Amino acid sequence: MTTTLKIDFVSDIACPWCAVGLGALEKALSNLDGKVKADLHFQPFELNPHMAPGGQDLGEHLTQKYGSTPEQQAQIRQTIAERGAEVGFEFHPGGRGRVYNTFNAHRLLHWAEGQGAGAQHALKKAFLQAYQGRAECMEDAEVLLAGVAAAGLDAVAAREVLASDAHTAEVRERQQFYAQAGIRSVPAIIINDKHLISGGQPVEVFEQALRRIASGEVA
Repeated sequence: MTTTLKIDFVSDIACPWCAVGLGALEKALSNLDGKVKADLHFQPFELNPHMAPGGQDLGEHLTQKYGSTPEQQAQIRQTIAERGAEVGFEFHPGGRGRVYNTFNAHRLLHWAEGQGAGAQHALKKAFLQAYQGRAECMEDAEVLLAGVAAAGLDAVAAREVLASDAHTAEVRERQQFYAQAGIRSVPAIIINDKHLISGGQPVEVFEQALRRIASGEVA
């Protein structure tokens, strides 16, 4: 018997750990194929909502925000690269290069949720590949539209979204909802609206949690 679990994946494409967490969740679901099915929704969270146009150098940003040194940043990149490799995600060797505002990406992800089964998931992966895998400029409309096309979605319709304020209010509302719920870091994976898994956890952590919830072991 297959149990369907509602999974809200609260994240930002600017977060490398979100790529790790998604890869681990996907592998866990694959391992539980036939036992657990996911009703998966990607919810918005902005790590840098006030980032100015043009973005900021990644190293400079990390030093300002966290006080980390270039050496520490290099070590963290290495750790993230190793964790990414474990779940089949290849990060750009030099990191993202620059940090960009991701609000338009979130608007398109909200739009994609209404474009059919799997559309939002495919677009999320395309955006993560563009930003985390290839260090592309995620405030550039053409980069975003290339991601839309790579996900097999309608780039003409997506361009219309970008040219308007469509889905702005909805994204803001969802961001506020999760902030009021206490989400302060991502990825935050919420199962059936009540079970929280925080961070880019290993595959086995996701697998064990999903199995226990699906079986009713965790109420």
